[in-house]
Amino acid sequence: MGNDYENFIKNIKIKTGIDLSLYKEAQMKRRLTSLYEKKGYDGFHNFFQAMLQNQQLLNEFLDRMTINVSEFYRNAKRWEVLETKILPKLLADQNRLKVWSAACSTGEEPYTLSMILTSYLQKDKFSILATDIDENAIARAKLGVYPERSLLEVPSNIKNKYFEKEDGFYKLDEGVKKSVLFKKQNLLADRFENQFDLIVCRNVLIYFTDEAKSELYHKFSESLKQNGILFVGSTEQIFNPNQYGFETVDTFFYRKK
Repeated sequence: MGNDYENFIKNIKIKTGIDLSLYKEAQMKRRLTSLYEKKGYDGFHNFFQAMLQNQQLLNEFLDRMTINVSEFYRNAKRWEVLETKILPKLLADQNRLKVWSAACSTGEEPYTLSMILTSYLQKDKFSILATDIDENAIARAKLGVYPERSLLEVPSNIKNKYFEKEDGFYKLDEGVKKSVLFKKQNLLADRFENQFDLIVCRNVLIYFTDEAKSELYHKFSESLKQNGILFVGSTEQIFNPNQYGFETVDTFFYRKK
């Protein structure tokens, strides 16, 4: 049985880029055993062979092993502000944008950025860096296949344009995928790139201490160009933006002075 699971781990890594050995073995094994039994398989080997033949089964497996709380256009009203107020100002005196989605999870946020930017700029006029500490989240993001619940806030015209429905899951357009560069990064320990026009870091800072938050705001500020924008999550208002060299331009949007 142990060997069966070890081979399964190797095969899944080759097939999807997901490394199951990064999870607690007992928990993950239990979770996956209940999935394959429910589907009528009697072991990991047969389950993997079936996934090779059946894309829907593979998608269900990926969905089961990822604890995915992200969505496209999460808090849609804020994205609307980005699209209608923030981006036009950023593009008023330049026609290129360098964007960073920090702590990007399974890719919904940077891909949302890509879909929005495409309506303003040609693909060679913007770059999107997407980083996360979780290698498996990044591997999932690169696959670009999402369950219906991730798309609840996506406007229908965008959904029709950039997604293809396959067996209850949604496959993202290759062009959108290509415009995002994913990298592993530890926000607290690693150095940041600079000269960004826009940094999006949402629904992550709530997990940090006040000291760590303060350090990150300083680092984000240093990474932005003058007049660059930091966009944070809806529970992460910065109450003293001045001390980081920011001014508030809209709720949850801060400009580097």
